[in-house]
Amino acid sequence: MNANPMLGVFFHWLGGLSSASFYVPYKRIKLWSWEIFWIVGGVFSWLIAPWIFASLRTEDLLGVLGSTSQSTLFWCWFWGAMWGFGGLTFGLTMRFLGLSLGMAVALGLTTVIGTLGPPIFRGTLLDIAMTQSGQVTLLGIVVTVLGIIVVAIAGNSKERETDGGANAGVAEFDLKKGLLIAVFSGVMSGCFAWGLDAGQEIRDLTLAAGTNTLSQGLPVLCVVLAGGLTTNLIWCGYLIRKNRSFMELFGRKAAVVDDAGTVTIEDAKPGRVPLIANYLLAAFGGTLWYFQFFFYTMGESQMGSYGFSSWTLHMASIILFSTLWGFALKEWSGASAKTKWLVWAGITLLVGSTVIIGVGNMLAGGAGGH
Repeated sequence: MNANPMLGVFFHWLGGLSSASFYVPYKRIKLWSWEIFWIVGGVFSWLIAPWIFASLRTEDLLGVLGSTSQSTLFWCWFWGAMWGFGGLTFGLTMRFLGLSLGMAVALGLTTVIGTLGPPIFRGTLLDIAMTQSGQVTLLGIVVTVLGIIVVAIAGNSKERETDGGANAGVAEFDLKKGLLIAVFSGVMSGCFAWGLDAGQEIRDLTLAAGTNTLSQGLPVLCVVLAGGLTTNLIWCGYLIRKNRSFMELFGRKAAVVDDAGTVTIEDAKPGRVPLIANYLLAAFGGTLWYFQFFFYTMGESQMGSYGFSSWTLHMASIILFSTLWGFALKEWSGASAKTKWLVWAGITLLVGSTVIIGVGNMLAGGAGGH
């Protein structure tokens, strides 16, 4: 199957939409602590869904992974575990820096490191930059980072206009601490792209087993996401023990939030916790989260020799659709016309960046495979 970069861009948009949407079901979960719904949904995201879809869409999954070298399996798992640290510290970035600066630093670093890290490591970045197609693709990456910054500035402007005050929503603002955490989060979050890049041997083996090109990356996800599960399971396990929230899984405890935002765990009244609904919502949200990388691997398979640009497309699509969800949920209703103009300018940059990257990949002629 020949590479088709524009089809790849479409798949990346589907992945971005899935990622931007997964938290919507989580918001409807009632009387569960964060660590409970996060790990329940995560089991579907990082364990159940990857193995189900890889089993359904690839050939000889167990044989392929069993034939993969221990070194490849380790590095895929390792980078997945490192990515887990990035996700867990992203919230702290927003806590100490606020939306604008936090998003600009963390997501900007994630985009650049996740995109340019693999070709720098392989020593191919200079070769890419010397070609017209490579220059166009790199331009698209720059436009993506600019789009992220503009959307982040618009978000900060919305915070000031709706809450008032220069540091509204950033009660614990700490520049030094926030920047250190943001850099850590950005670097670690970009490790997911390294984990996928490390799985080339798995892709080669699954193609040799007869799997179609679009699905070649699904077995890699089984290993990378196992690393993410490891990190998140350890942290959620710690929180469950600390907060004594384990019995929420059985509806015998409930997380209650008071007017000040303080969470307390108390005995649940019989039938009070909508247990079945909570599990279904967590499963739906977790599976939606997985679909971002289900479509990501399909998009990456179509990007030809510039598969590294897939990470930029992924990040741009997430920000794009997350912002559009914000409009749909009326989160921008209190913003001024100037702020709304800013966010639409950012969206335009993000959409434009995906087109530029797609054109750059098309100019490369889809040569060179992954």
